[in-house]
Amino acid sequence: MDSGHQIPVAGILLALAAGIAMLVFRVDVFLVIAVLVIWIGSLMLAHSRPPEIQSNKRSQPLMREAIAELIESSYTPLLVTDRDRVAIANRSARQILGNHIIGQDVRVAFRHPEAIALLTDDRNGTAVVRGLVQRRDIWRISRQSVGDDLAVIELINQTAEADISRAHTDFVANASHELRTPLASIIGYVETLDDDSDSIDPATSKRFLERIRQEANRLQNLVSDLMSLSRVEAEKHDLPETVFSLMPVVERAARDGAGHDRFARVELSTEEDFHIRGDERQIEQLVRNLVDNALKYGAPDEKVTVELKSARNRQVCLSVTDRGEGISPEHLPHLTRRFYRTDPGRSRASGGTGLGLAIVKHIVERHRGRLDIESVVGKGTTFSVRFPVAQSTPEPDQD
Repeated sequence: MDSGHQIPVAGILLALAAGIAMLVFRVDVFLVIAVLVIWIGSLMLAHSRPPEIQSNKRSQPLMREAIAELIESSYTPLLVTDRDRVAIANRSARQILGNHIIGQDVRVAFRHPEAIALLTDDRNGTAVVRGLVQRRDIWRISRQSVGDDLAVIELINQTAEADISRAHTDFVANASHELRTPLASIIGYVETLDDDSDSIDPATSKRFLERIRQEANRLQNLVSDLMSLSRVEAEKHDLPETVFSLMPVVERAARDGAGHDRFARVELSTEEDFHIRGDERQIEQLVRNLVDNALKYGAPDEKVTVELKSARNRQVCLSVTDRGEGISPEHLPHLTRRFYRTDPGRSRASGGTGLGLAIVKHIVERHRGRLDIESVVGKGTTFSVRFPVAQSTPEPDQD
């Protein structure tokens, strides 16, 4: 074949590498085909000219620059290797592996046995690598060869998925345990009453029935809180739109959370009203949970203060303060975890499910608020929730 009509193999390979990178970046397949047709067509046209006007050696760096520019803004870390050396790395790849990886051997760039085995064996495939960037992270590395020398490498961070899966497993295990405990107690008492009905005196029978009722109530509360938590999590990405007055909601929810027998211990301080944008039902649940929690764990002869006041940056602060034993500092970061209890025995004895503060946290997140917990051992605990203040709905003009 005439030298003026040689096939531009190197340029076509680079174009194919760019096409693969675009597909990895989820560019529309028809757009990728169009780009490749134009790119390869222009290469063929250029190489059909006389040899004296061709400049292969200068065109390859230009092609490499085009590929680098194409994948630079991808959120997915992408690399192109040339004979096991990193030729191109986009911004995301440089952020996790460092700017120095350009030009490095992949064995030096990754320094992980499983990754090196995949990237230096000239084979296509994937590998799951742990601790590539940080100790507990998990990455899936994919390699796709392009011709004899080039390869496209894609890095997918699967740490969050693994954390979610682990949290789901822990939640199912904890929920199963919490449900099984009252059920086992109920079944045990029922079997005792059934087997020894003739020999059990009325006082003992009444005590057993009362215990069954308590465990059934505990089971009902647990199921109710699980359903509430599920609803709140399902709605946490839907920003509420309703604007309502906060003060009457707080007063009503505090009264409901305390009940008739404990409301005398509640001290309300809500002189100023505020309007927020939110879900009124969920805000009521938040206040009820905080007030009930404070009354359970505060000193029985001390007041629980519920205060509504202005905060910085056009926010309103709702705080609930008890004067009890307080909480040790090591427990504070974990209080909003599901089923977390500082004193499991006391919590179960008081009817707690271990889900109240988890529900509060998710409600606060949905309303774009902030939850702070301050506690001093021996003095008490304050839960503070801040919400953005909304403009009150203007009243319609009257004729």
